[in-house]
Amino acid sequence: MMTQQSWRPFLMVSLALCIGTIGTALASPLYPIYQELWHLLPSHITYIFVAYMFGCLATLLFLGRISNSLGFLRTLQIGIIFVILGLAISSLAPNAAWLAFGRFIIGIASGLISTSAMLGLITTIPDRHKQNAPQLSSIITVIGFGLGPFIGGLIAQFSTSPLTTPYLPIIAAAMACFFGLFWLKVPQFKAQPFSIAPRLETPHAQHKALFFIAGFTAFCAFGAFSLFASLSPSFVKDLIPWHGPLISGAAISSILLISALVQFFAKNLTAAKSLTLGLMTLLLSFILLGLCMSMQWSTLFFISDILVGVGHGLGLLGAFGLIHQMTSADNRAAVMSTYLFIGYLGTIVPIIAVGYLADHFGLTIGVLGFCIGVGLLCFALLVWYKKISSLKK
Repeated sequence: MMTQQSWRPFLMVSLALCIGTIGTALASPLYPIYQELWHLLPSHITYIFVAYMFGCLATLLFLGRISNSLGFLRTLQIGIIFVILGLAISSLAPNAAWLAFGRFIIGIASGLISTSAMLGLITTIPDRHKQNAPQLSSIITVIGFGLGPFIGGLIAQFSTSPLTTPYLPIIAAAMACFFGLFWLKVPQFKAQPFSIAPRLETPHAQHKALFFIAGFTAFCAFGAFSLFASLSPSFVKDLIPWHGPLISGAAISSILLISALVQFFAKNLTAAKSLTLGLMTLLLSFILLGLCMSMQWSTLFFISDILVGVGHGLGLLGAFGLIHQMTSADNRAAVMSTYLFIGYLGTIVPIIAVGYLADHFGLTIGVLGFCIGVGLLCFALLVWYKKISSLKK
């Protein structure tokens, strides 16, 4: 534990987390430009997006406990190095394969930063605010992911080199952050033996049904955001006469910024209420998005975008609350990793399916397939949760 009680170490770790998450989400509004320049199919865009998630999942699975061996500070710096490397590769990528490789490297960075920064925030926050560290970590992460597409879209909109310039200021900020972390005092910790053996743990038997409801709620929430992040720039240009990287970046950012606001103001809701409202809101957003794609009503796109943000925030708040209730200090970290693993699968499986459908039947059919499939999953989770709740009464 750090002996100093100033906010400076906490703010430095927060800045590293924010810059890392900005870097991971920066490229989303640039996908239509890549698509047009390299003559890519919708599935190619989804594969590039999914490459990032494979890097992130592999890191969570095999390197999720590296902070226990190296300490959070050195792990965080390694993550920042991977961010810089991934962004540099992306900015110079001559084709889709190199861009996908850059995204994979950034995925590794995201996995390293998310685990080490969470530990770092809990370690560096002044003692009297310890109970707020998990919530602050969640909000900082969401803000970073939200700012990334907006910054990328804003710079690309007004740049003569829209596939290079957006990356440069974030690379510079990440380098400054990397060296700034050397100013922090390395906290004392008991190093554990390094192991890459994967470890996924579920809670005790009586909680397993609720655990999978929470996990697949995260699956739906992450999947909804990923749909907008990977493909919304492509279908925005078909729905809205005024479009560009800035508009698509703002549409993606608004989901996560709304999610952060919802999580902040709804923190007093019970986990059960939050989860139920989140699933209902996501289901409604999918119905409206489906109507938007069928009828070509651009207004419904923005309403759906807002509702995805609300559903994302409420769903994850409720799911995290349930995980907290069913775990103890001994198994919480391991169970949380399994929960995140299920949730992050939502950024891969449905998105690959959408890309396949879009290639063979058109983007509208692909998005409609997503809305129907994930919408039915939301409905099934609501019914399942209501059934479990009624049995407990």
